[in-house]
Amino acid sequence: MYSGKADMSRSVGSRSSESRALRVDLLKEPVLSRLCDALDKSNVKGWRRLGDVVSSDRRFQISPEEMELCSLKVLELEGSPSRMLLRLLGERGCTAGHLTDYLRTVGNEDALRCVKQPSLQVLIQPLSASVPRGHTLRLSCHARAPSPGVQYQWFKSREELPAHCGPDLVLDGVLVRDSGFYICRVNCGEVFEFSRWAQVEVLDPGARAGAGPPAAEGRLRVLIQPRPRQLAVGDTLRLECGALGRPLPRYQWHHNGAPLPNASQRILTIPNTQHAHRGRYRCEASSGNERCWTNEVHVALEDFYGLGASSNDFVQNGAPEELCATDKVALLMGNLSYMNHPPLKAPMVDVYDLTNLLRQLDFKVVSLLDLTEAEMRNAVDEFLLLLHKGVYGLLYYAGHGYENYGNSFMVPVDAPSPYRSAHCLCVQSVLQLMQDKQTGLNVFLLDMCRKRNIHDDPTPNILLRVTANIVFGYATCQDAEAFELSSSGLTNGVFLKFLKRRLLDDEKITVVLDKVAEDMGQFDPTKGKQALEIRSSLSERRALTDPVLPAHSADLALAHNRQWAKAHELPESMLLDFDCGARIQLGFAAEFSNVLVIYTHIVKKPEDMTSCQARVTDFSQELDVDPKEMNRETPEETGVYLLSDSLPQHSLYTRISGLQKLKEALVFTVVLQGTFSSLDEPVHWARSVDIGKPLIARLDLHHVVRGSSCLQTCLTPHSPSRSPAHSPSRSPAHSPTRSPALSHSPQHHGLQPGAPGPGRRSPHRLSPYLEGGAACCPRLLEGGAPGGTGVPIETTDDIEELQAVYMNSLQL
Repeated sequence: MYSGKADMSRSVGSRSSESRALRVDLLKEPVLSRLCDALDKSNVKGWRRLGDVVSSDRRFQISPEEMELCSLKVLELEGSPSRMLLRLLGERGCTAGHLTDYLRTVGNEDALRCVKQPSLQVLIQPLSASVPRGHTLRLSCHARAPSPGVQYQWFKSREELPAHCGPDLVLDGVLVRDSGFYICRVNCGEVFEFSRWAQVEVLDPGARAGAGPPAAEGRLRVLIQPRPRQLAVGDTLRLECGALGRPLPRYQWHHNGAPLPNASQRILTIPNTQHAHRGRYRCEASSGNERCWTNEVHVALEDFYGLGASSNDFVQNGAPEELCATDKVALLMGNLSYMNHPPLKAPMVDVYDLTNLLRQLDFKVVSLLDLTEAEMRNAVDEFLLLLHKGVYGLLYYAGHGYENYGNSFMVPVDAPSPYRSAHCLCVQSVLQLMQDKQTGLNVFLLDMCRKRNIHDDPTPNILLRVTANIVFGYATCQDAEAFELSSSGLTNGVFLKFLKRRLLDDEKITVVLDKVAEDMGQFDPTKGKQALEIRSSLSERRALTDPVLPAHSADLALAHNRQWAKAHELPESMLLDFDCGARIQLGFAAEFSNVLVIYTHIVKKPEDMTSCQARVTDFSQELDVDPKEMNRETPEETGVYLLSDSLPQHSLYTRISGLQKLKEALVFTVVLQGTFSSLDEPVHWARSVDIGKPLIARLDLHHVVRGSSCLQTCLTPHSPSRSPAHSPSRSPAHSPTRSPALSHSPQHHGLQPGAPGPGRRSPHRLSPYLEGGAACCPRLLEGGAPGGTGVPIETTDDIEELQAVYMNSLQL
């Protein structure tokens, strides 16, 4: 940001108070210092009294041990008990609005004045944006004042724009020179406030424009595509891209499928290029919750190939061809809210973090929480539709699970107590179906327990093909438990805590998991209780960072992309006008593929209306929305912890989970409540809104049973993957039976004190889960014990001997 703007920003900061929705630990330093000083100096109405008042609210309850920790801060140089207390409250989601209410109860007027709301408040801030040359730019700033007569004045950097004195800055036919930073000053009498800075970037595509239809207002789209380059060693490489979006897109360049460090600008510049800089480049653009990619371009160095030679000549002359995927697809399932079993916490955070990491590696990700048995089966079916020859498929599961007789079982949220294999999903059945798709890499990351299920019946192993492309990463060892750490806040499980540090490494996937296992082995809380176990038949150096090079027809690629995009289409943001003259914005965000966040924002209200709120209500009973957690002033109050930083402020928020249960279009009512100084009672207006089937609801996962291939793979009794209908080619003994759907519940166990019992291996997450599938090759199985996994350990044994052993196992 330019130096002139920095001076004005300090002026803004000195005159602005914090929003009620801002977390208390994120208050501006001058405000926080005055507040802590006021609380530290008061003996009766100070920080101890504030801690007592807050402890009565179970959302932000402070324990006696934490209060003691705060008191010890007086022993530190310039230590402040109040600052420590506010930090703890902020970590629990306490906002400035909550703190204001608590300080009123405490009666500390000095502290209350530090966080008191300003008389003039900017409600709608201008958003940074990237727009194409020649289009219209609109920036909006709306403020609320105790009296009429609000005036607006727009600035570009420090230059006043005399012709723009309204709440909306509109520039028609913008040019590249209109790029820069804009801010709005709001006056009401002698009181004034500044809006936030908004950066505007005007792109001139020229002949480099990306293909595709014009993007909807605010939607992310690549406008400028990078071009292939052929350079000599020592030249400067310059690649340019550009995306349209609101807020302003962020960029991350990738080289040969891996993120480039310190390459987050729209224009990538690499001086003095060397041989290591050759290869494929592309850039990821992200804006809010949206992301898109540029085309992949090749950079060649003449000195490397020699004069008159090309990269194709080099490959044909014996250089090893780099491994790649025809596509990358991931299904992430996290079960938290179990109906008949202990709830879990970590799966929500784990699935969210893993989703973001895999998207950086160009995976198409479907992330789902709290699925019943039927919903899990149908989700697997949709996952399989995206797989074909050469695709990298990854399945991650976090929740309760168990392992019996070499098979691993994932427990749905509606599983009865006790549950058996007929109520669960068999992981090896899913692997068998993935093998039928001729995938290039099959990765299973199972974050669940592997204890035996004493209530289950013996079942023979599933026979898997001998393919050198299978990797299992088990969060814990066989016959051991997996743990999540006990915490008052949101934390990762032990497995994801270390996996997310290594997942983006450009290494063979088994090497990445080896490093994760080493990291976990040094973690004191789970040392001797939980250890990562890896089983692999991978013979090539395949990595999750491998590039995607589609090998099939463009029509097939488009069909698979549409199938994935079908489950990730958000409703368009809309403006609703009411008869009273008020206008509200209705916006949407996706926390997971089956979790939607709805927020309402007042854009305009009549001058004679003293206050108004827009609430959403009347949701379908299929969604089981708790009215107490709807229309809250902060995202955290409604259960939205992971998206809170990317949502607009000064709104009411509602979290809608379980979208997979939606059988019809999502229809709800928006109720506007307004108060007038001339009326004693508030006035209400209502409008019905139909947003169709958002996100995963389009796939109709709620169907009890489909003609699902996932249900037809395991021929053993009690298997979770058998079809419920008899097949003419199978005996009645092998026809599946399915239990009625029950309900959901959470995933990992809290880490309990005490070492595992005799003979137990170190545990990881929380419920028992089974290990591998059919014993394809007994001598390749770990330990050689009967009932071992069906995934051979990485090996270089002679293939003829391997096939002979495999055929013998089939005869047995």
